[in-house]
Amino acid sequence: MPRGVMPRRPAKTGRHEGARLNARKVAVTGDSGKGAGRSFTKEPALAPSKVGVSTAPKSYNPTSPERISEILKRLDQLYPDVTCALTHKDAWELLVATILSAQSTDVRVNMVTPELFKKYPTVQDFAKLEPQQLEADIRSTGFFRNKSKSVVGAARKVVNEFGGKVPDNMDDLLTLPGVARKTANVVLGTWFGKAEGLVVDTHVHRISRRLELTKNDDPKKIEQDLMRVIPREKWILFAHQVIWHGRKLCFARSPKCADCLLENICHAEDKTWSTVERHKGAKA
Repeated sequence: MPRGVMPRRPAKTGRHEGARLNARKVAVTGDSGKGAGRSFTKEPALAPSKVGVSTAPKSYNPTSPERISEILKRLDQLYPDVTCALTHKDAWELLVATILSAQSTDVRVNMVTPELFKKYPTVQDFAKLEPQQLEADIRSTGFFRNKSKSVVGAARKVVNEFGGKVPDNMDDLLTLPGVARKTANVVLGTWFGKAEGLVVDTHVHRISRRLELTKNDDPKKIEQDLMRVIPREKWILFAHQVIWHGRKLCFARSPKCADCLLENICHAEDKTWSTVERHKGAKA
């Protein structure tokens, strides 16, 4: 940023933001103003300082088809072609990277896996190891002892029971050490292109609750809630889009609500800035 140039701040009156929200509406829906008063996306551009927190009205349905469609349209606008951020060349590498990503970051995992796969190029190489031999290579991803056991155990099972190929169905994937539904959904969706479920990581968990798509905290229940309201053909892309949204804007702490394309249809209680009423309980 050039010296002396300050980043733009939202107007305290809300007027400027009202204009910007209308511009967003045009970009997302193509509505140039005619009939805008009846548009689903148009909400009053209230001054943020006057917007409070209340119980959602009984008539409000956060998972209505119209609202779900609008959320999906705006995510498509923000993240049209995103995919898994974990670097991989095949299903086995993706499986290993996903196991290592637990309680870690994709950036950290992507720093570790190139040397790891160079040292052990095939699943058979991993299957020959003892878990202790792998610990030093993956130490920086955290929980390295448990992850070493999982990776080596998964490698041995893939070699001994699946002919050296990572299985392409949920039931078989869930038999592998270290693999729960999140990991299985990542592999199935990203590598095999199969929508057997929805990835629920920390970002999907947080944003789904903020958008009132679920009231649950348990990942399995959140997945079931999302599968009921998100069209199956969008499951894979939706999860990737929400994960990227969590990394770019909708942070756990201090989300960038004023810069978010979803702002005026999001009623999260823990928003940092809002032009719409916040709803009690709609938070991470």
